[in-house]
Amino acid sequence: MQQLKGKKKGENVERLDQRVIKNYELNNMDFELDRNNIPQSIAIIMDGNGRWAQERGLPRSSGHIQGVENVTLITSECARLGVKYLTLYTFSTENWSRPEAEVAILMQLVADKIEDEIFMKNDIRFRYIGNIETLPTPARRRVLECEENTKNNKRMTVITALNYSSRWELTKVVRDAVHEAQAGHIKPEDINEEYVSNHLVTNFMPDPDLLIRTGGELRISNYLLWQCAYSEFYFCDTYWPDFREGELHKAIAAYQQRQRRFGKTGEQVTQG
Repeated sequence: MQQLKGKKKGENVERLDQRVIKNYELNNMDFELDRNNIPQSIAIIMDGNGRWAQERGLPRSSGHIQGVENVTLITSECARLGVKYLTLYTFSTENWSRPEAEVAILMQLVADKIEDEIFMKNDIRFRYIGNIETLPTPARRRVLECEENTKNNKRMTVITALNYSSRWELTKVVRDAVHEAQAGHIKPEDINEEYVSNHLVTNFMPDPDLLIRTGGELRISNYLLWQCAYSEFYFCDTYWPDFREGELHKAIAAYQQRQRRFGKTGEQVTQG
C-alpha cells in the first residue's frame, strides 16, 4: 500500500488557496484535502462488524447495529466533502451462508434502519443494486419505498449493494445478451465494453474512483469487479464501526497522493 506523504507538525504548511478544505491531523502528520480532487464515486466494503463485537465480548449482532450507525456518519461526511456517489457493500450473495440467526438480524436491520428522514434532510438519493427479489418482504418493501421517496434528491446518491455479487451481475449480462441475440435484436459484434457497461446494474452511476475496504482483509470479495478495473484501492485495519470521519479523510488523502494513469505513462499524465 502506498505510503502517505505529509508535513510534520510545526512545519510551515503552505495552503492551497481555495482548494483546501482544511488540514486534518492523521498519524502525527498534517494532510490537506484538495477540493478539486475529491473522489466523485467511492465504494466501501464495510468489513469487521462481527470481529469488532467479539473483541468486546458482545454478540456479532451488536457489531452490525453499530456498523449501521456508522453508515449515517460516513454518508453525511461524504456529502459534506462533495462526493456524488457512495456505494456500500451491505449484503453479498455469499452472505446467505452465514448462520441463519445472523442473516435474520441483517435483514431486520435493512427493514428497520433504512429511513427516509436521513436521506431527505441531507438531499440524498437512495438506490440499490442486487437481486432483492429473494429478500424478506419487509426488507424488500422498505428498500423500494425509500428509493421511490428519495428519487428527486440531488446532492448525493447512496447505493446499497443487497444480495449482490459481481459474478451474479456479469452472468446476468451474458444471459441477457444471449436472449437479445436469439431474438435478433443484436449481433455478436454489437457486444463490446460499452454494451456490457450499459447492461450492468450500475449503469446509472460512474465507476468508483476509490474503493475502501475496512477490517484488515486484502481482497475485494466479488464486489464491482468490472467497475473497479481502474479504481484506486485503499485497505485499512480499522473495523467498520470505528471507521469515522478521520479514517475517511485518511483514505481520501491517500487517493490524492496517487497519479491515475489509465494505461498512460506518468509523463503523459503530467503533460496533459
